[in-house]
Amino acid sequence: MTAHDSAIATSTIAVPGTGTTLRGTVLAALGVVAFSLTFPGTAWALDGLGPWSVTMTRLVLATALVGVALLVLRVRPPARTHWAGLAVVAAGVVIGFPLLTTLALTTSTTSHAAVVVGLLPLTTATYSALRTGARHSRTFWIAALAGAAAVVAFTLSEGGGGVSVADLYLFGALLICAAGYGEGGRLARTMPGWQVISWALVLCLPLSVPGAILALSQEPAEFTGHTIAGLLWLAIGSQVLGLVVWYRGMALIGVGRASQLQLAQPLLTLVWAVSLLGEDLAPAAPLTAVVVLACIAVTQRK
Repeated sequence: MTAHDSAIATSTIAVPGTGTTLRGTVLAALGVVAFSLTFPGTAWALDGLGPWSVTMTRLVLATALVGVALLVLRVRPPARTHWAGLAVVAAGVVIGFPLLTTLALTTSTTSHAAVVVGLLPLTTATYSALRTGARHSRTFWIAALAGAAAVVAFTLSEGGGGVSVADLYLFGALLICAAGYGEGGRLARTMPGWQVISWALVLCLPLSVPGAILALSQEPAEFTGHTIAGLLWLAIGSQVLGLVVWYRGMALIGVGRASQLQLAQPLLTLVWAVSLLGEDLAPAAPLTAVVVLACIAVTQRK
């Protein structure tokens, strides 16, 4: 491990001041709320577009938004040392996760797809620990495992316990997104969080623009009200605003602690699935929510 990585590892697990901790927790929690609407937004977008069209169009819209901000503010490109990390962010949260989860949602319900974020907090914390050398207490890992187990058990029971092609897409998304979150949280310690996701989107521009043109020409396209609303949320809420506050929150309280707030994301997604998509809420949801909230409380202790 280099001296730079050691410094990052130390700062990742350092205990911030009370004000910083609260601010970081609130920002990360806002990111979780934004992410919890991603699957419902994707389901709406799929009402009128194919999976590749949804993925590439949301990227073009998001890149246009951040591109204007970068130009107006005259932001200089990141240092050369940051581009490798930005490439991981781009592969994980700009291309990989949106594409794989969109493909999964063509055959899976929103409720069942929540399994991917049931394991995401654990895999993100694990990636961060391996990448930076950050160490967490045994209690932290026990709570993280318990929370992940509770969410996975609940969501798998909703899907009948079987493993489908959609599940394989979701598990792939889980692994690649963990890397994108971990690298983004690391980079956000040395550059503004909004610039992390902005430059990652710009990095994908040579792929997203021709990809969107090709996808829209090959897949059926009907821009219904749900389709437009879903696309706008995916581009603005999930792809930009959610990641901006998420990366800033991780920079303030550490990747490990911030990631565990995502244990609540599948449960929030289920609430949106019921209220926005008309899916049924299982009786076990309240009990799972209590277990998850208890696990979150343990992982957020100093």
